[in-house]
Amino acid sequence: MSSTTELLKGAAELFPGEVVTQAHVRHLDLPFGAGRFALITLDNGLDHTKPTTFGPQSLANLNAAIDQVEKEAAEGTITGIGLTGKPFIFAVGADLKGVELLSRHEDALAIGKGGHDVFRRLSGLAVPTFAYYNGAAMGGGVEVGLHCTYRTVSKALPAFSLPEVFLGLVPGWGGCALLPNLIGADRAVSVIIENSLNQNRQLKGKQVFELGIADAIFEGADFLEQSLVWTANVLKGTVAVERAEVDRGDAWDAAVARGRAIADSKVHGAAPAAYRALDIIAAAKDGDLSAGFDAEDQALADLIMGGELRSGIYAFNLVQKRAKRPAGAPDKNLARPVTKVGVVGAGLMASQLALLFLRRLEVPVVLTDIDQERVDKGVGYVHAEIEKLLGKGRINQDKANRLKGLVSGVLDKAEGFADADFIIEAVFEEIGVKQQVFAEVEAVAPAHAILATNTSSLSVTEMASKLKNPERVVGFHFFNPVAILPLLEIVRGEQTDDASLATAFGVARKLKKTAVLVKDAPAFVVNRILTRFMGEIQNVIDEGTPVEVAEKAVEPLGLPMSPLVLLELVGPAIGLHVSETLNRSFPERFTVSQNLAAVVKAGKRGFYVYDSGAPVLDPEVAALLKQGDTVLTEEQTRDRVLDAVAHEIGLMLEEGVVAEAQDIDLCLITGAGWPFHLGGITPYLDREGVSQRVNGKPFLAQGVASVPA
Repeated sequence: MSSTTELLKGAAELFPGEVVTQAHVRHLDLPFGAGRFALITLDNGLDHTKPTTFGPQSLANLNAAIDQVEKEAAEGTITGIGLTGKPFIFAVGADLKGVELLSRHEDALAIGKGGHDVFRRLSGLAVPTFAYYNGAAMGGGVEVGLHCTYRTVSKALPAFSLPEVFLGLVPGWGGCALLPNLIGADRAVSVIIENSLNQNRQLKGKQVFELGIADAIFEGADFLEQSLVWTANVLKGTVAVERAEVDRGDAWDAAVARGRAIADSKVHGAAPAAYRALDIIAAAKDGDLSAGFDAEDQALADLIMGGELRSGIYAFNLVQKRAKRPAGAPDKNLARPVTKVGVVGAGLMASQLALLFLRRLEVPVVLTDIDQERVDKGVGYVHAEIEKLLGKGRINQDKANRLKGLVSGVLDKAEGFADADFIIEAVFEEIGVKQQVFAEVEAVAPAHAILATNTSSLSVTEMASKLKNPERVVGFHFFNPVAILPLLEIVRGEQTDDASLATAFGVARKLKKTAVLVKDAPAFVVNRILTRFMGEIQNVIDEGTPVEVAEKAVEPLGLPMSPLVLLELVGPAIGLHVSETLNRSFPERFTVSQNLAAVVKAGKRGFYVYDSGAPVLDPEVAALLKQGDTVLTEEQTRDRVLDAVAHEIGLMLEEGVVAEAQDIDLCLITGAGWPFHLGGITPYLDREGVSQRVNGKPFLAQGVASVPA
């Protein structure tokens, strides 16, 4: 028994429940007399939508297949070896379900070494090897192909990436060492660092080819057949594969420096994965692959035992699993069909909502507003966005015409809403205005219609309190920009019935949104946490801490933007309004910053100006600020802000605003863009000891987003 087999056999005990990938070997005769060929197909035996992954047993199966073809290659009975996946899926990397169960460094190291030992055999066989990226390829699925001599890719390939840094790992089965030596350090940095830290940006088949990762590209319909013809030509020598020479001079160092700048801008040194990956890329400049693989093993093991990966896997599971089974959602069979949507309002937010409903549901959508000019502007916005989609080739002319025909605008609610099944308001954030709108809508809408509000902070129960049928009112809170942020907070008022709630969740699924059930509490989840977070930042500024110190204090969290830049995006007036709303409900915890009020009164859109390209405190805003004489350090500021957030989350869980801490994190990840390496926020607060300090206990059980006990 080989050392690799022994290693994987031992590791298999650590991966209970592994969905085992098989490696089937079949033989075929290549055209043009290119000889007998061995094709290995990776297949986990499930339906075509289930990804193929690598755990210890899966690696052992691939290792056994390589044993077979290695013998055949040595005997001269085959001229080449190919590797492909089942239809639409090549392979998507390591089995994360097993990785998160590892509790010892030596076990984590064994997984890294096991993958390397198997994959690198593909580059040492007596005949050329070929990887055929026929479908989605991520992580280890990409890396196993990098160990082959040649690669082809399908034009129809929808997703290709090395997402490890996004999750808190490094590409640890050859990616960091092999990719820069194949396509150059700068392109490798883009794939490994830049794409990962930009919300795991995926490559399409054409991009994979253009980057030089694949040597040839073919149509999806007959991809394997064309790849085999190309393979025959390569083996016969009628096709020569030429690759650009890799620059191992200053360009390599510049690429690594660019990667560090990207990492600094995204995680500010607080998350180690990107920097470990860059260290390996930097060392790979001399082409010593064995040393590179050893460095990958060590980095992989260290990071598997660290908090960043555990938080990353936790966040991944929230987005991929919990989001699809919302806690507390009613029986979906209670949902009523939605064949027409009404939108009250025709401003920017309302128009974005109309476009989303139109594209996802493809049913008639009608907007109303107080005058024809506003209505026409809203419909015009939707039409213009459809034209943009057409221009980008994302829809064809027939679909563009059909979508345009489905959207309309009227002044008369009775005319527009008499046969609507789902009506959502997006008007001014004032309770009296919204109550009046709902009263007008209830008078003309059919009895079964759902009345939804996009309020960001007001009480859904109070909004429905004057209606004859308050049970059909539900909160449907989107986040801006509507087309990009996945979160939808679905708010159950005190009288909202199960059928209305089920319909709301059904619509959310069709809109492809991540729906989280939220209790009708002030500002719900994201805005309440962000307002407490921002409020504490504003408090320390008002008390005397310089703006730049307060901003820099929270950089270690690696948030997508600084607090005051976020305030600028939201709008100071909206931020002030939400803080005032929460101050009325919880005056002991939520303050109203007089400096922020002064900025809003002065008509300023934010705290910064960008004349130099970088944010600089606006001199006019600086002149407005009235500060005390209490100056905190960055560490003191950070502790104060995190203590406030931990306190608020603890209170929200006690109040039952959401079912569990996991829902808090899911909301922050999908609604506020908080990074995966934090796991939202509660794993970070647990890891830093803040939860224990503030609430006397962690938010999550040991092993949920941390190393098992």
